[in-house]
Amino acid sequence: MTRFPAEWEKQAAVLIAWPHETGDFSDRLESVEETYSIIADTITEYQPLLIVCRDEVHQKHIEKLVERHEDIQFVHAPVNDIWVRDTTFLTVEKEGALKYLNFQFNGWGEKYAFANDNALNHKLANAKFFKGKAHHNIDFILEGGSVESDGEGTVLTTDHCLLNPNRNSALNKVQIEEQLKLHLGAKRVLWLKQENLAGDDTDAHIDTLARFCSPTTIAYTSCDNPRDPHFESLHRMKLQLEMLRNNDNEPYNLVALPLPTPIFDADDEPLPANYSNFLIINHAVLVPVYDDENDKIALERLAKVFPEHKILPIPCRPLVHQYGSLHCMTMQFPEQARGV
Repeated sequence: MTRFPAEWEKQAAVLIAWPHETGDFSDRLESVEETYSIIADTITEYQPLLIVCRDEVHQKHIEKLVERHEDIQFVHAPVNDIWVRDTTFLTVEKEGALKYLNFQFNGWGEKYAFANDNALNHKLANAKFFKGKAHHNIDFILEGGSVESDGEGTVLTTDHCLLNPNRNSALNKVQIEEQLKLHLGAKRVLWLKQENLAGDDTDAHIDTLARFCSPTTIAYTSCDNPRDPHFESLHRMKLQLEMLRNNDNEPYNLVALPLPTPIFDADDEPLPANYSNFLIINHAVLVPVYDDENDKIALERLAKVFPEHKILPIPCRPLVHQYGSLHCMTMQFPEQARGV
């Protein structure tokens, strides 16, 4: 039996890919590296961290910006983008052991160059952390940010992404569900018919919209302002969430996370800032904040959901200028098989 662990289960490490001066963040690298340093120092307070960087020179640069070198493993590999949530291994448990699945990646529907990102897992497989562990290549396009797991066989996703013809165009909904059941061990798939947030170029990844906090609780992006362009869409999503049932056939406990005040880029285009893009690690939850009055509301609501975790605000305003946030730029790896 295959099981897709939930994010709140015990973790062995988190992986990030450090930006550099030739990448997409070159015009705001200093502020982005400040955020990365905070994230790296925060994660290594709780567990090991893997950092993908270009080469030895890049590694030495990063080492000057972080505190706990002994808790960091560096991997030298080229990347097109730093959004490793979508490009690195997804971990499943099968027959009492962890297996790392290398799904195909096509630049979120061939929007961007992706050759290095699609090859990243082959580089990681030879890194110290992964070496000697089972990994499998899967001929199916799937990004980690597009699927949420409750650890008990339920996968939550959006049809706007997984049914988009720019991914697996030859497959219909039933066939895509079969892939999720085959590779992730999904016993059931919950679909949200939901469009993406303004500025989000992932075609509505679920980790910007609705997140499992436990097998019975979902935190979701909400909007109470009728003048906001997201109002009607997110209201429809709320109605869909209210109709979903957990594994005990009960309604989910739903926790609304308000949108921050809209953030725009230099061309006055909206950016996809949201609070659903939080990261759960061992004993803590890292929450993206944007120097906004709604930061406090999101932090307070998530604190009630995770009473045994420390809720840690992470300044992510610089990250959204490349259309992602905290969860998008991280990937966690479970510590060991739990067994079922």
